[in-house]
Amino acid sequence: MQKGIFDGLKVLDCASFIAAPAAATVLSDFGADVVKIEPPGMGDPYRNLPNLPGYPASEHNFAWLLEARNKKSLALDLTKPDAQAVLYRLVAESDVFITNMPPQVRLKLGITYDHLAHLNERLIYASFTGYGEKGEEANKPGFDSNAYWARSGLMDLVRADTNTTPARSVAGMGDHPCAMALYSAIVTALYQREKTGKGAHVASNLMANGVWAASVLAQAKLCGAKFGERRPRERALNAVTNHYQCKDGRWIILSLLNEDRQWPTLARCMEREDLITDPRFATKPDRHARSVELIRIFDEVFATKDLAEWRKILDGNGLVFGVVGILDDIPNDQQMLDNEVLVPFENDTMLTINSPIWIDGTRKVQPRKPPAVGEHSDDILREAGYDEAMIKTLRASGAVA
Repeated sequence: MQKGIFDGLKVLDCASFIAAPAAATVLSDFGADVVKIEPPGMGDPYRNLPNLPGYPASEHNFAWLLEARNKKSLALDLTKPDAQAVLYRLVAESDVFITNMPPQVRLKLGITYDHLAHLNERLIYASFTGYGEKGEEANKPGFDSNAYWARSGLMDLVRADTNTTPARSVAGMGDHPCAMALYSAIVTALYQREKTGKGAHVASNLMANGVWAASVLAQAKLCGAKFGERRPRERALNAVTNHYQCKDGRWIILSLLNEDRQWPTLARCMEREDLITDPRFATKPDRHARSVELIRIFDEVFATKDLAEWRKILDGNGLVFGVVGILDDIPNDQQMLDNEVLVPFENDTMLTINSPIWIDGTRKVQPRKPPAVGEHSDDILREAGYDEAMIKTLRASGAVA
């Protein structure tokens, strides 16, 4: 088995849906030993996500494959004192404890920072919530669709115009960036521990990450900026930072921020050199003032060729553009494969999505398939010092499964 930077780091993942467990997944990618704490029976409710209405049909539990790779599973009923005692023993020997249970639930189960910190002064306690740990909404449940996407203004901001229905997010779209925030908090605290010898409580939440993602426009509002009319694509203010449909129905987006230099090149690539000398579009202010006319022209031109043809034409000319990707593109995206954005599971050809961090001189562990509920319970208990009789007693009481 490959070893990583975090080889020997012991992590307890006592979380679900999705950001907090995904932060533990990133730690596991770099070699951390991650134990997933989940309730007996059906286990982590996140295991059931692909069975909810609207998700694609598959023989594989794609959600669990991504979030629970590399982990071991310990099934504990934390409503039982015996199970809490098991957790406390594990905490005493662990480096990181991760949870996204609301503060009042942590208190009920005896897993608050105050409950655990005195057991291990080096413990990094990482908590994740929907709306933060203070205020009247501290215990309010939150998913990325509401606390990240909707609350932050992003759901409104991506509408084509003010008359369009607010846009729905896709599963995990906010959770996975949030996972990187929690991961960075944990790693920062580990660095602090190297300097002080002491652990810490670190935290992040969906709402804060959503506003961070809204970034430029949110800051503009905080500065009292005046916002103009939100215009649909056909009436965008700048034709060379707009998106266009190709002959085959696929879309391409232009991002020509150095417009004065790139305008002639774009016109030539489009075989519309006449636009370079057209007095309507002679200067940047002219092109912006007549953006609606220019967009109509571009719509006609881009509709004459398939996406693959446009990629060949535009590539290598210093023009910044992007393909509006679809999921069908991903499995065979050579650039993603070359850069290990997609990597195979251990002893399998199935691909999974790599965590988006690479460090020179070290390799991540090859992803391992996720565990069944409680698959490693006995092994974890033995490592913690429980003998067979004690394990049998814990199982009989229902504290462990």
